[in-house]
Amino acid sequence: MNIVFLDSSSLPSPLDRPAAALSWNDRPATSADDVVASLAGAQIAITNKVKMTRAALEQLPELRFICVAATGYDCVDLAACRDMGITVSNVPAYSAVSVAEHVIGSIFALRRHLPGYRQAASGQWPCSSHFCVHDAPILDVEGATLGIFGRGDIGSRVARLASALGMKVLFAEHRGASAVRSGYHAFDSVLAQADILTLHCPLTPQTRHLIGAQEIARIKPGAILINTARGPLVDESAVLQGLQSGRLGGAALDVLAVEPPPANHPLLHASLPNLLVTPHVAWASESSVQRLKSVILKNIAAYAQGKPINVVS
Repeated sequence: MNIVFLDSSSLPSPLDRPAAALSWNDRPATSADDVVASLAGAQIAITNKVKMTRAALEQLPELRFICVAATGYDCVDLAACRDMGITVSNVPAYSAVSVAEHVIGSIFALRRHLPGYRQAASGQWPCSSHFCVHDAPILDVEGATLGIFGRGDIGSRVARLASALGMKVLFAEHRGASAVRSGYHAFDSVLAQADILTLHCPLTPQTRHLIGAQEIARIKPGAILINTARGPLVDESAVLQGLQSGRLGGAALDVLAVEPPPANHPLLHASLPNLLVTPHVAWASESSVQRLKSVILKNIAAYAQGKPINVVS
C-alpha cells in the first residue's frame, strides 16, 4: 500500500517503515494546504496532529485508513470518515505512565516551590544571615486533596499514584450534570475542596474552557491547576489572571490552545515562579514513545490483514 506519515518529526525518533508499505512517504511536517497533495494516491495516512478535514477527505477517494499517532483523535473528522468508509485507529493508553508521572512531578514542584527555591539558591542564599532561605511556604503532598477531571487510563493512573502518596482523590462529575454518579463528586464540590486540580478529559464543545474565570473564582484559594490534556480545556487569560491575583497558587501547563504558541504568548513571558509551562512533552518518555511506535505499526499491519484494531470510527 501507499502509506504517508504527515508529521513524522512530531515523534522524537523515526518510525520504522511499515511492512505493508509498497510506497513509504515519511514527511517531517505537512501544512494544511499540502494535505491533499501529500496524500494523493495514498491508501493509508498516519497523522499525529495534522488535521484531516471533510474538505480534504472528499478529495482523497483512495484513502481507506487513517492511523492517528496519538491517543486523542480530535484532529480527524470522524463523521466524514464514517460517511466515506474510512477506518480510523488510534493508540490508546500508550502514554499513561509518562503523563501520570509528569502530573505527580508537577505537584511536587509547585507544592514545594522548587522553581522558586532554585532561583533563591543562586540569588538570596549567598547573602542569607542563616543557613537556609525561607521564602514561599512549603506544602506537603501527603494529605493534599487532588481533584481529577476525567477517569480514563491517565486519570485513573494519576489517582493510583496520588493515593500511594497519601493524597485524597476526588473524581469530578461533568460540569452541569443533573446527577452525580457513584464514585464521583459534584463538579463545584471538587472545585471548592481540591488543593490540586488536574485535567484528563477529551476536548469537546462541552469541555472547552472547562476551567475559566467563573471556575477559578470558585476554587479553593491557592489551589494548583495542572493541564496535560488539551490546551483549550482552560481559558488561558483567566489562568494568568488567577496566578497574578493569587487566587491560583500555581499552574503547570504542558499544553496550550495554539501549538506551537506565538512567540509573544503571555504565559511564556509571565516570569511567575509558580507557573510551569512545558512544550507538550508529558507523553514523551522513551518507553512511551517506543509503545507508540510499536502500536502504530501493529495498527497498520492489522488493517492490511483485514482485521483492524484500536478502531475509533
